[in-house]
Amino acid sequence: MSPLECDVLIIGGGIAGLSLASALAPFSSVVLVESEPTLGYHTSSRSARQLIPSYGPVPVLDLTRRTLDLLDGVQSSTGLPLTVPRSFVLVGTETGVDAQAGATMRRLTHAEALDLCPQLRPGAFAAAAIDTDCVGTDTDLLLEYHRRSASDDGVIILTGAPVTAARYDGATWSIRAGYRAITAEVVVDAAGAWADGVAGLCGVAPQGLVPLRRTAAIVAADDAPPVGSPMVAAADDSFYYRPDADGVLISPSESEPAEPGDAQPHPGDVERLIERLGAVTTLGITTVRRSWTGLRTQRESGVPVVGFDPGHPGFFWLAGQGGYGFQTSSGIAELATVLLTGADPADLGADPDRVGAAAAALRPVPVS
Repeated sequence: MSPLECDVLIIGGGIAGLSLASALAPFSSVVLVESEPTLGYHTSSRSARQLIPSYGPVPVLDLTRRTLDLLDGVQSSTGLPLTVPRSFVLVGTETGVDAQAGATMRRLTHAEALDLCPQLRPGAFAAAAIDTDCVGTDTDLLLEYHRRSASDDGVIILTGAPVTAARYDGATWSIRAGYRAITAEVVVDAAGAWADGVAGLCGVAPQGLVPLRRTAAIVAADDAPPVGSPMVAAADDSFYYRPDADGVLISPSESEPAEPGDAQPHPGDVERLIERLGAVTTLGITTVRRSWTGLRTQRESGVPVVGFDPGHPGFFWLAGQGGYGFQTSSGIAELATVLLTGADPADLGADPDRVGAAAAALRPVPVS
């Protein structure tokens, strides 16, 4: 079988890789490979499904706002219900809320917070703030939109195709992914928790990306908040919860370093979270319907890494999105398309100053 030939090979079939594939396809020939049998298997299928414009460092906030604008455009043109309004309420001590609340969040009185989130026990918090610009997102629908858009524009998507060998001759990559040989001018590393490992396989120095565990569960509760109620998070990162069509989504919000892999909840984690929520809410959790753990991978700076590796011109980083993958996905895909094609940002409908600032903030760091 002759090798597949393309301009760009994307390694990773989560939200990062798929959103880039759909954005880049009109300008370049693209092949996307995913090691798992299904797309979006790891972190992208284990999201809280909430886009929070006030959450994250400044470059992430800018990319989130751009992503929301781009998703609004997709919804207007396709009619797909990709997002729904869902506010975000932060609760805790006065000091904790002051430290965590973004500039766009509005402080709530104690009474206002209890009116919006009646499942909170009055003595469980001293301060609260709200972000009313947040939205919930249908992550499955968004992944499928990008997959279909990419496929319609000619992207070849291979699943069950782990990359096992990579060689660069100074102009072209020769890659073995599953049983297929692929040649490409550029390799894009969108491999999530495995991104540094993929870089090593390609002879590229790592960027110091660390996978962090984040557990969640869907539970049944006697006093479940109705659909449309805000997502509620503790300013000390000890929990969050939000309504879900199947009950209530809860999480202990942990950020524990882990090895790349198919992460699973530690024994007792969900039970301890239920006990904690019983002390601060009236949810009355009765049953755990399902639980999971995802890996939020990031570098020390907390911002994603996007751009050509400074020591390897044929290798492009698209990794380290941490907990911001879905909320920055379209903005990052737009940025990456500009960098990969050399296009004028204005020709893509993007603001050149914003793209330039994002490129500088997210660029890979030289590694000695």
